[in-house]
Amino acid sequence: MLRGLEIRDMLIIDRLELDFRPGLNALTGETGAGKSILLDALGFVLGWRGRAELVRQGAEQGEVTAWFELAAGHPANAVLEEAGLPVGEELILRRVNSADGRKTAYVNDRRASGEVLRSLSELLVELHGQHDDRGLLNPRGHRALLDAYAAHDDLKAEVRAAWRTRGEAERALTKARAALSEVQAEEDFLRHAVAELDKLAPEPGEEQALDARRRLMQSAEKLRGDVARAHAALGSDGAEGPMGDALRWLEGAADGVEGRLDAPIEALGRALSELAEAADGVERCLDALDFDPLELEAAEERLFAIRALARKHDVAPDDLADLAETLSRKLAALDNGARDIAALEKAATEAIAAYDAAAGCLTAARRTAAASLDAAVEAELAPLKMERARFETLVQPAEAGPDGSDEVSFLVATNPGAPAGPIAKIASGGELSRFLLALKVCLAGEAGDITMIFDEIDRGVGGATADAVGRRLRDLAEGGQVLVVTHSPQVAALAAHHWRVEKKVDDGQTLSTVVPLGDDARVDEIARMISGNSVTNEARAAARSLIGCSP
Repeated sequence: MLRGLEIRDMLIIDRLELDFRPGLNALTGETGAGKSILLDALGFVLGWRGRAELVRQGAEQGEVTAWFELAAGHPANAVLEEAGLPVGEELILRRVNSADGRKTAYVNDRRASGEVLRSLSELLVELHGQHDDRGLLNPRGHRALLDAYAAHDDLKAEVRAAWRTRGEAERALTKARAALSEVQAEEDFLRHAVAELDKLAPEPGEEQALDARRRLMQSAEKLRGDVARAHAALGSDGAEGPMGDALRWLEGAADGVEGRLDAPIEALGRALSELAEAADGVERCLDALDFDPLELEAAEERLFAIRALARKHDVAPDDLADLAETLSRKLAALDNGARDIAALEKAATEAIAAYDAAAGCLTAARRTAAASLDAAVEAELAPLKMERARFETLVQPAEAGPDGSDEVSFLVATNPGAPAGPIAKIASGGELSRFLLALKVCLAGEAGDITMIFDEIDRGVGGATADAVGRRLRDLAEGGQVLVVTHSPQVAALAAHHWRVEKKVDDGQTLSTVVPLGDDARVDEIARMISGNSVTNEARAAARSLIGCSP
């Protein structure tokens, strides 16, 4: 709740500090004393749109500070955390307006944007009055107010989940249809390309291997002659024969030379072994060089076919296999597309049906809650001397969305038989005030820790009706905080705390101030509200009677 407000050099206020309290707080004063300035200043620090020129004439800058007491788990903490601002039991908002129009905001002594102020203000303060475009008069918020009254969060959660599922199913179907349409546009190309690639069936590395084999076969004739001569030189008719003879001769003579030939014999044996290995390798090479001329032709044809297909698809020859797999998948998607689309269409239809069912349950709950709210509001209107008025919560079909498919409007009719219409257009000033108060009393459960401000909501009413307005404001303030700007003595007399707004002239300068009223001063102020500027003893007696004091 709002605990304090400090204003410096704003409009006709030089310096003012107010300490607000729980319960019903009344602000009174003569017309033009500056009561609206307090609301302008509070709206300024909360980031609301208001007057363009706020700085007091002659001052370099104006400043407003408001501090709030936050209960544990207050939703404002989530806004602070998201904005990276300090969180605690007390929230201090400060906003400075320089004479040149620049505005700077601080939250708990940290710079903050106006957007953060406005987000916080929606969770801290509600302003209700005859020009209330932020609260109950705004049709865009009526559905949320009805939902809060009905407290069917579980149904709303089901609708939001069904809406997400529906959206996902519809997006998947749209994506699949687009993909199928794209593939269908190139169906002829895909079928021809896949058939061509499947027929050739190129493999990674094949082009390089074919090229090497082709070059080998092209040079095989010349190479084979040289290799054959080398093979002959190594064989039994070449080096192998004389080396074998030499080994036998040495082995025969070894016994007679007392080991002197052992080393040469071993070396010669090793040489013969290496020679045999070399001859074997040369022979294998000869086999490889022995090819069929038709093989060369076939290798060239396949090599040229692979290279031509790679150029056609603008890929490297080694990437043809991957291309074939990719195009085959596209063709499979095309062939299976109709079946996949049918499955996605079924899923989307089921998701839409599930959403419609959940939204239908929410609509039914809203209609039930609307009837209950209408009865509750009309019951509140009777003590406010509007027993013949009618209040109607209209639930109509609207475009489907995450919060259902309903549009909610609050309608009123002030006279029997008259058509109902929007609350802001049908009711007169005093009637509108009472409609708003009755509605707010019925919706009080959704306010939570919000400070409610009523700006002359009792205008146009008096006597017993004003007393009924005051009692409902007092009831509304129980366990919370209500600030009321009022000209009604009946309302002011029911307040737990009372301030008077005064305007004075000091050294030729008009200034506004706010004075907290004690018991005697409060009697005098209510007496003034009853009788005017001339406060009589009779007016004081009437004031004491309203307050409940002894005459």
